Amino acid sequence: MRFSRRVEQLVHSPIGAAHALVGLRTNERPLLDLSQAAPSFPPADPVIERIAEVAHEADAGRYPPQPGLPQLREAFANDLNDGYAANIKPDDVLITAGCNQAFCCVASALTSPGDEAILVAPFYFNHDMWLKIEGVEVRYLEPGPDLQPDPKQAQALITDKTRLITLVSPGNPTGVTIPKETIHEFAELAHSNNIALIVDETYRSFRDEQSPAHELFSDSNWRDNIISLHSFSKDFAIPGYRCGAAVGGKAAITEALKVLDCLAISAPRIGQEAAIAGLLHAQQWRLEQASRIKDLELRFLKSMDGRPGGFKVISSGAYFGWVQHPRPDLTTQEVVRRLVLEHDVLTIPGTAFTNTDQAMIRMSFANLEPTQVDELPSRLNEFG
Repeated sequence: MRFSRRVEQLVHSPIGAAHALVGLRTNERPLLDLSQAAPSFPPADPVIERIAEVAHEADAGRYPPQPGLPQLREAFANDLNDGYAANIKPDDVLITAGCNQAFCCVASALTSPGDEAILVAPFYFNHDMWLKIEGVEVRYLEPGPDLQPDPKQAQALITDKTRLITLVSPGNPTGVTIPKETIHEFAELAHSNNIALIVDETYRSFRDEQSPAHELFSDSNWRDNIISLHSFSKDFAIPGYRCGAAVGGKAAITEALKVLDCLAISAPRIGQEAAIAGLLHAQQWRLEQASRIKDLELRFLKSMDGRPGGFKVISSGAYFGWVQHPRPDLTTQEVVRRLVLEHDVLTIPGTAFTNTDQAMIRMSFANLEPTQVDELPSRLNEFG
């Protein structure tokens, strides 16, 4: 048989590739796993209890309404309205099987093969992969030394083929939060060029500030160009139940629904019920987890302050440290391989998020216990 050339040219999942290295380990020392950016802790009790209840309900295995359970769409619209002082309506919310799927549905609805899309580098690899599967030409917006994107440089990348710009804030892999003023400039850029601005807010609960991440929803015309993406996986520790959301205007939701019908028909009911329980009964727990992970970040930064083994933190935030490794004479893939096989530290190579090898790795400190964070420097020193 023959396969799609677009798919064959894609990289394999960086997460899968990293975990494949674990099977090659011979050391008995416990692994420090800083790879996948998924909650490694259990959900709040009300969420767990609701999942158990749903499993025994007669309609648990049936298709929910395609745009999502009405109670979830309403609860999430209310949650966003509280967080952004906005007036988002339930009809503005499309529930998907995770935030990745939200991006896929929206990006496919916006583009055709041969169109162009702008991603900010370092980019989230699944965004890049999906656009390439769809035959979209990706143009990369390189940030400044502070890893912040410049709207003026973005304007220089826009052509008559450009259909969307995607911002991820806080960033994956950098953890960098884009200031609201910059996000607003990108929104103006999208409006003036009649393209979409997709804002992936997967890690919005893990920002340093409690104030709204932006004020895009205050513009009465936001539905014309803005699409906001969200993940319940991170907020309520339910990644395996696959529940996310896209928030946009009627036209965007209508077209994205067509794609969702082909990909999954609808998000799984049990994941939607878990998200409802989280929104209604686990908000304090959500804040406590965000605070705990912030403490882990501060502990991580302190542990890395002396540049153990020559490893230097370039940026951090949300779940991530974006770290420069000390061996430019080696490929980053080889550094990652040696870290896991010889020093029992599992990370993701920065090449998963960039087009060239920039001697960077992503460390997801949120996966660790405090004592494991304290252990990290000694293992990195072994490498050095």
